[in-house]
Amino acid sequence: MARREERNLLVGLDIGTSKCVAVVGQVTPEGQVEVVGRGEHVSRGMNRGDVVNIELTTQAIKRAVENAEHMANCRAQSVFVGISGTHIRSLNSTGVAPVRAGSVSERDVDSVMDAARAIAIPADQKILHVIPQEFVVDGREGIHDPIGMHGVRLEAKVHIVTGSISAAQNIHKCVESCGLKVDKLILQHLASSYATLLPDERDLGVCMVDIGGGTSDIAVFKGGTIRHTAVLPIAGNQVTNDISVAFRTPAPYAEEIKVKYGVALPEFAAGDDEIEVKGVGDQPPRRLSRLTLAEVIKPRYEELFRFIRKELHRSDWYDLIAGGVVLTGGSAQMPGVVELAEEIFELPVRLGTPHNVDGLKDVTRSPAYSTAVGLLLYGRSSKPQIAKAPTQGMGYWAQRVGDWFRGSF
Repeated sequence: MARREERNLLVGLDIGTSKCVAVVGQVTPEGQVEVVGRGEHVSRGMNRGDVVNIELTTQAIKRAVENAEHMANCRAQSVFVGISGTHIRSLNSTGVAPVRAGSVSERDVDSVMDAARAIAIPADQKILHVIPQEFVVDGREGIHDPIGMHGVRLEAKVHIVTGSISAAQNIHKCVESCGLKVDKLILQHLASSYATLLPDERDLGVCMVDIGGGTSDIAVFKGGTIRHTAVLPIAGNQVTNDISVAFRTPAPYAEEIKVKYGVALPEFAAGDDEIEVKGVGDQPPRRLSRLTLAEVIKPRYEELFRFIRKELHRSDWYDLIAGGVVLTGGSAQMPGVVELAEEIFELPVRLGTPHNVDGLKDVTRSPAYSTAVGLLLYGRSSKPQIAKAPTQGMGYWAQRVGDWFRGSF
């Protein structure tokens, strides 16, 4: 087998509420990520981003990684792991530091970043990310890379993401029980944004919504950087539960019905289409209209999108996302979801799929793998030694942000 170091491989691990996905990416000499392996397994040990069963979560991780290793013909040693859940908190902060030698140095940037992160957080939380939004040198705003600029006062505006210490420790324990090392815990919606958002959208203003099984993750970008994040406890599993209750069928069959026949708008379902629904226990199967299924699904997605719109209004970002909304995640690919979202948000909405990656088409073209692919892209930017280091433009800025991420614990 080829050694991981020789092939410059990265592994992204997305531990979701409904399934655990592992993706192996190979960094080419040109710095491009090529997906060469994928594995997944049903996840029963997670609930809304939190580990609720160590053994089941460990088993799901092990099976997913083994399947990805087999496809990529490699042996994983460490992984970039996504983290989300209702325990995630975020806020914007500002730090100020003097410029020591007349022009801004890396040491000055480190000092002002340390000042920005020096905030009071609850004892049960830890800082996951300190993401620079912009720098201000002697009152001059909108600076992305201040190094080399002349001034006497440096200010940094940052976005800080915190998470539960115990939740992070549980994820570490599950991953390490599989004989793997955690390279970094990364906010899942941050990873998804790496894979799905375009530079123009980040600049103009856009809201990315990653609809998973247990949570829906929100990330707002403006001026090329992240401005606001939030996690809502409404997602695909609530849709499955509604189908299970309304059709009186076990949850696994409800999930199967949702994936195969689900539509978010009744007009997407032909009136004469029928679905065979298995009964509970010994009850015989029944046949129900696909239109009825759509009428069960639509209210839950409407509720989700109204909650998201309310969150955008609450945080005063709704009027600033001229780029609209990008939906991604496994629960976003249902027919009619994008059209329903456009009705609720009254903004342009598109389905976000991974870009800037090559390799397995079923991974690179599916919104269900946005987080896993985004973890690979994050890993590439945070490990410049395995890829060609950009010297200017957006690639340079992304690499510098990656460098700051690595020091944010």
